[in-house]
This record gives sequence, structure tokens and C-alpha cells, in this order.
Amino acid sequence: MNSHTLQKLAAFTSTPTGGNPAGVWIGETLPEPKEMQRIAADVGFSETAFVAPSKGSKRTVRYYSPEAEVPFCGHATIATGVALGKQSGSGSYQFETTIGTIPVEVSEHNGEIRAALTSVEPKFEWPSEILLKDTLAALGWSLDDLDTSIPPARTFGGNWHLVLAVKSKQRLDDLSYDFEKLKKIMLDDDLTTLQLIWRENDKLIHSRNPFPVGGVVEDSATGAAAVALGGYLREASIINAPQDINIIQGEIMGWPSQLNLSIPQVGGIKVSGTAVQLTD
Repeated sequence: MNSHTLQKLAAFTSTPTGGNPAGVWIGETLPEPKEMQRIAADVGFSETAFVAPSKGSKRTVRYYSPEAEVPFCGHATIATGVALGKQSGSGSYQFETTIGTIPVEVSEHNGEIRAALTSVEPKFEWPSEILLKDTLAALGWSLDDLDTSIPPARTFGGNWHLVLAVKSKQRLDDLSYDFEKLKKIMLDDDLTTLQLIWRENDKLIHSRNPFPVGGVVEDSATGAAAVALGGYLREASIINAPQDINIIQGEIMGWPSQLNLSIPQVGGIKVSGTAVQLTD
């Protein structure tokens, strides 16, 4: 008998009315892939993490959306870190995922458990003209809407994302896109989400993340995209590292989330946050 628990948490928030919900399955050994897929579909959140002990502080972790396995998920990692903190206490964990080992630090301050993950080495590349043209068309946007100080980029911190920065928050808030058209564009280019951003100042960025490839119109908190963005800003010399940046996401959806980025001069990008238990 594989003893296990299945929890539901909202990550990157301190209230159950914000953040991004994730399932967290913790057991003695991982279920078979078909069973993990079934459980993720039953949970119904954008991702569910499956966790089993490996050796010492190491944990084997897999991530599933309701439709398929995904290589990595930032908000489910934060939710898992908080769940492990409640179960086993603060400390350092090593999450062995399909993209490599992800260090996760769990700490407690004033009764609140926080988790911080450090990404794999981030990278970025410039998008093709056709990808940019087709994506803007699916969004109903134009080149004139874009902030030239943060050029469009394909970014990676565990998954690939397309960053598009706009000149105004009004443009970001007024989002309506062709779901099926954008889904096909993203599948053809191996993109997990779009990261549509507006930079309020050097320390604060507002983000919206269409996620049609996961069957979701919009993601309310996307840790993987956040670390990919941090890597891009550093590697393209848009910011001077080290630097801390807060990302606000999900506010238009009514699920406000806060992702805290720590961008070092070299190496992986750290994103941290809290998570709260959800009830059915």
C-alpha cells in the first residue's frame, strides 16, 4: 500500500482568494504515469506535483497538468515546498525533476512558511519575425504597443516562454485573444506561456500570462516564467544584477499573486513566495 496525502494549496499568496492553486501529492513512491495523469485531471488545477523521497533531502518530483506531463512548474514547486515545510520542517531540499535538480529552501517567519526555488541556468533568444507577427495578431496588438526598452524574447528557466513588454498598464489590462490561434502558435514554437508585462519601475513588474496550451485562458502566478524573465533581464543587460524585483500577477483575474525575484550576477534565478491550504 502506497501511503500518501493529496493537498490543495494556492501559491504566491497569503490568502485563499489569491495566488495560483496547485495539487501536491506526497507519497512513498510515485504512482504510474497513467495514474498521475488521472489524479491531475481529477484535481483540475493547471498543475499537480507528485513527490516521493529519494535520498536524504532529495525528492523525486513530477508535474502534470490535466492534459499531460509538464517538465517544470514554478507555482507547484512553491506549493510543494510549503507542504514539505509543514510536514517535515524548514530546511533545504533538492527536487529531482525532468529538467534537472532544483534547490528549494523552506523557512518559517512569524508562523508563515515560505519556499524559494532556484532555477536551472536561464537563457534567452530573440524570436523569429513570423512568431512575433503571428502572436501580436492573435492578441490583437501591434508593434506600437510594445516597450522598446524590453525587446520581445523567448526566455527559458525550465520551460520556454515569450516575453512581450507593453508601454502602458491600460494595454496590459485590456487583454482579449484568439484562444485556438494562440494555442497553435505556442505549440508550434514549444512555448508554455506568454509573459505579457508592464514595468512600473525598476523594482515592480505587472504580468499577465496566457496559458492556452494548458487549457487555461490565463495563469494567475507563473514561477517558471518569472525566473525566465529574471534571467533575460540580466543576460540582455536590461538590469544591473544583483537585483530584487517583485512581480504582480493575477490582479485582473481577481486572484492577485506576488512573486519575489532575486537575480544574482550569475547562475540560476531565485523566486520565493508563500502558499496557503485550500478547502474543497
